[in-house]
Amino acid sequence: MIDFDPARGWRSIEERLARTTDPRHRQHLETVIAHMKAESARDVDGLMGTLVDDPGYHFYSGTGPDRGPKGFRAIRQYYVDFAGSGGAVLMSPKDRICVDDDYVVCEGTLTTLASGRIAKARSYTVPSEEGHYLIAMRNTVWWSFGDDGRAIGEDVYSVTDPDAWQRVERDDLPSDYVQYLKGLGQEV
Repeated sequence: MIDFDPARGWRSIEERLARTTDPRHRQHLETVIAHMKAESARDVDGLMGTLVDDPGYHFYSGTGPDRGPKGFRAIRQYYVDFAGSGGAVLMSPKDRICVDDDYVVCEGTLTTLASGRIAKARSYTVPSEEGHYLIAMRNTVWWSFGDDGRAIGEDVYSVTDPDAWQRVERDDLPSDYVQYLKGLGQEV
């Protein structure tokens, strides 16, 4: 079995929360934790509950334009598509976390379990569309917050190395990933 624990992401935020005393900062961190847990569970309603009524996402990769969805309906559809993609099993522990009255900024390596088809679609140089891979990217996320503690949105800056992948043999796949794919009617 590979060493892959999605809870590492929110645990890194929980560690920062444990050292945080300012109530507003704590509220921001708690929102990020709830969002990360809902994302891991592929709970679209839970994800949307962490956002303001009219959120906006900004996704930047390299020098490309913003590709993020804008507005509640577009972001909800983004998460519906994400959950149904077969590539929604991720681990994202944070190396650095900054928090103030308006933002939480997190930096770390995001690793996704995905099929070769998804890895190729995301520009990784995997040798085949068959099989399963750990694919990694470096990213920084700026979360902004409304007065009620819900997130206004995310500004995500990602750097992908097309060679940052590792093949995972069928017997080494985590059971959560296998069940996720089976639930989508996909072959494992």
